[in-house]
Amino acid sequence: MRGRISGLVLAAGLSSRMGSYKPLMPLRGRTVIENTVDSLLEGGASDVVVVLGFRGAEVERLLRRRYSDSELRLVYNREFATTDMLHSIKLGLASLPDCEAFFLLPGDMPVVDRQTFFLLRCAMPWDRPAIVFPTLGGYRKHPPLIDARFVAAIRDYAGPDGLRGFWRLHEDAVVTVPVDDRGCWCDLDTFEQYRDCVRLYQ
Repeated sequence: MRGRISGLVLAAGLSSRMGSYKPLMPLRGRTVIENTVDSLLEGGASDVVVVLGFRGAEVERLLRRRYSDSELRLVYNREFATTDMLHSIKLGLASLPDCEAFFLLPGDMPVVDRQTFFLLRCAMPWDRPAIVFPTLGGYRKHPPLIDARFVAAIRDYAGPDGLRGFWRLHEDAVVTVPVDDRGCWCDLDTFEQYRDCVRLYQ
């Protein structure tokens, strides 16, 4: 392991499938978004960029009270209602501090284990640009650890299928690491998924 690693959290969405606003829902004595940011900092990120959109001012007030300016950078996707995840990623990357790699994590994945972040860092082949994915049951999951040498290429990408299309273009750079972490499955898209996460982690 070497060098500075940052985190990029995507929290601009409408939470339309959930029926409630996911970032501010309670979990383990905090909110979902606080758990997500905490997991990155505890997992080795020096700082975290959070991309906000819908109800962003509420989340900003919460996060500003909790984290220092050296730990947290906030970016707004003002077009959150009409743009996709890749647009938010590009906005976040524009504010990413100087680093050697970054974790990419949706804001509604709040319980990724610190051991998973550690394994990703250990697996990164720093001598070449790489994208390191955790795998669970053979499936690639979040959060990938992405070499910062890909930042410019991601920001310039305008091809099909968003970030999935970008991954396909760079399949030869992908490294996978098997993990035993239920947190990589806990993507809180629906209230049922949130309820299950609370039951497992509260």
